[in-house]
Amino acid sequence: MASSSFLAVFRIVLLVLFFNGMVPMHAASQDDILSTICKKTRNPSFCFNVLKSAGTTDLKRLATFTLNLAHDKVAQTRALAQSLASKASDPKLKERYATCAEQYGEAADDIKDGKKDLGEGDYNGVNIKASAAMTEAGDCQDNFTQSPKDPSALSGNGKTVEDICSIILVIANLLLGRA
Repeated sequence: MASSSFLAVFRIVLLVLFFNGMVPMHAASQDDILSTICKKTRNPSFCFNVLKSAGTTDLKRLATFTLNLAHDKVAQTRALAQSLASKASDPKLKERYATCAEQYGEAADDIKDGKKDLGEGDYNGVNIKASAAMTEAGDCQDNFTQSPKDPSALSGNGKTVEDICSIILVIANLLLGRA
């Protein structure tokens, strides 16, 4: 009899906590949170796939996850640009690749600073740094609007960096709204 009373009280406590929002419904809320973020990005389907793999709906953790992802992609793209610059025989391509390597170096610094800002709770700083990294990636891509075109994967990497930074911008803005 005592155990049935305990179970009844336990159920009531769970119901009260649930209806007061203290026990989240993870399955429904994850899609809602990801949808809220991703519909504001430049590439919602990419965003949804990226954030699904994060395994969390906590905004700070999502920010950390996407900043780390951006850092990795920027470093990979910088290395590619450096390699292409060293191997290019066309002087125009060689110069453009070298410029891109510098721009991705700046983007890496921006992302690193964005991580520091996140740790300090400076969400506006995160926003500014992600925007700067996004601009650096876009500037690299703009180098190839005229001939000779970039025959490598560099422009695809640049678009990916911009897409990741777009996610970071939205998350930073949501964190600003909560601060």
